[in-house]
Amino acid sequence: MRAWHLPLAFPAVDREIVRLHEDQGPPVEYPVLVEARMQELMRVLRRAREDTLAEVPVERVVGAVDRVARRLLDPGDRLRRSVILELGPQSGLSDPMAETILDRMARDWTRDRLLGLLGSEFPDPLVLDGFRPGFSGGTVRALGFPLTFHLGAGTVPGVSVASLIRALMVKSAVLLKPGRGDVTLPVVFAQGLEEVDPEVAGSVAVVYWPGREGPQGEVALRQADLVVVYGGDETVRWVRDRLPPSTPLRAYRHRLGVGLVGRGALGSGAATVARAAARAVALFDQRGCVSPHVLYVEDGGEMGPAEWASLLAAALKALEEVLPSGRLTDGEGAVLQQLRGIAELEEGAGRGAVHHGGPSAPWTVFFTPGGRLEPSCLNRTVRVIPVGDLAEALVAMEGWTSYLQTVGVAGLENRETVIAEALARLGASRVTSLGAVPWPPPWWHHDGEGPLRALVRWTDREPNG
Repeated sequence: MRAWHLPLAFPAVDREIVRLHEDQGPPVEYPVLVEARMQELMRVLRRAREDTLAEVPVERVVGAVDRVARRLLDPGDRLRRSVILELGPQSGLSDPMAETILDRMARDWTRDRLLGLLGSEFPDPLVLDGFRPGFSGGTVRALGFPLTFHLGAGTVPGVSVASLIRALMVKSAVLLKPGRGDVTLPVVFAQGLEEVDPEVAGSVAVVYWPGREGPQGEVALRQADLVVVYGGDETVRWVRDRLPPSTPLRAYRHRLGVGLVGRGALGSGAATVARAAARAVALFDQRGCVSPHVLYVEDGGEMGPAEWASLLAAALKALEEVLPSGRLTDGEGAVLQQLRGIAELEEGAGRGAVHHGGPSAPWTVFFTPGGRLEPSCLNRTVRVIPVGDLAEALVAMEGWTSYLQTVGVAGLENRETVIAEALARLGASRVTSLGAVPWPPPWWHHDGEGPLRALVRWTDREPNG
């Protein structure tokens, strides 16, 4: 599996390729770029950005991305076929799950969705092409940093491509190091971009290398104008410690998703809500930053929380037939079995209940009265915690404000505004229906900030300047 794509202006690297074997999927080939070669690559990217990308209308960038996205959505296209062939095995997801993710991700890269993103971030998107009327008679200009270095987490395929696209839309050259689980899609996307618009693609390089250490990362962190990183606290801390003080960092850390199911959802539509919650848990095999780990279910409805937990389990079982779970590592399997065993002992003692897919499927629902809000072990493992009132759930979230991101809700009746305000004060960056949890729109405020505005620098030109 080829784990790189370099701009045409960068000299060939054939003699520098090595094969990497890992136990996390198929082996990948990647270029070993010594420090001098990495510096040369970054010079090539900067030159392409200055000579071409900075002069290209944003409409042309959108059009190029749109053409690649439509090829990825076309069942007969070679680009899509190459992604489908490799994405599941490389990411550890089942083939149906990988294809579902590709379809929804690529849809957000089409023209209408990208124009919606531009319009939500910039009242006049042409501010990315030149000075435009600003406040009190002046003009204003927005432009991306000359060269951004993106480090992908590799947990959810497509996230790295979305980050790459955002940078291109603000006229920033991109050096992307994808995570081990998200190599295929960035490489194929860059190849497709080169086919539809070689000039725009000249500002893009995708290079995988194992781990964080080594000359590639050192040069990239030292010379990039902006660094965008996806990963856990340890990764973000590692990057921040190595950045020059003048280099800004945009960090998207691991986050926690939560669900709130009010008593109003526990009537005739309870099964529908359970299916929506199950899909939110199952998508990405729960690896996404939006994925729910805990579902608080309110007492006082036509159905009790314990019965609703059984509906959720049935929905996860049914989903396993159409969107099978991906592979578990030995370590993940051992942790899951231990948690199930503890829960079964608790159930035997009359404390809670556990539903699961047995040895053939990892999905697991823990019904835990008095349980705590904490991250799950992933792979479709979720805790259902009953509460007398959803106000109790809000109190439980207070210790997780630094990690709280998406909150899916159902059955709030006339409390939507009050609960949304409370969640905003807790730091949640997104409140939505359970059904919409897995697929935030391109223009969402990712971790609380505008996804494009976080990547630009502004220049104000005053009236007599």
